[in-house]
Amino acid sequence: MLRGRPMTAPRDRISVTLPGAIFPMNVSKYEQRVLHALAQGGRIEHRFGDDGRIAQIDCLTRDGWRLADCTMGVFVKLRKRRLIGSMGGQPYRITREGLAAVRAQLDQR
Repeated sequence: MLRGRPMTAPRDRISVTLPGAIFPMNVSKYEQRVLHALAQGGRIEHRFGDDGRIAQIDCLTRDGWRLADCTMGVFVKLRKRRLIGSMGGQPYRITREGLAAVRAQLDQR
């Protein structure tokens, strides 16, 4: 028996995951720029290649400007993390998870 502290049973650590809970994730600078443009009303238009896969993408702001930071690698990461999504062949838009992951930025207008 150890002296000084009464003996108690060890406490197990319990982790609870709530359904629908959104936890912050690490998002790179380029992903953050794309998400911010999409959160303001932008879209990612995609074109398919001969093999049926997405061959080219264009990230357009709400004003119609093309965002050069949106590369195929950034697009794939955002889609894999489900921060962007497309319904019925429409252009890709930001999802609720994407809105939760984007940090607020000043609009330099």
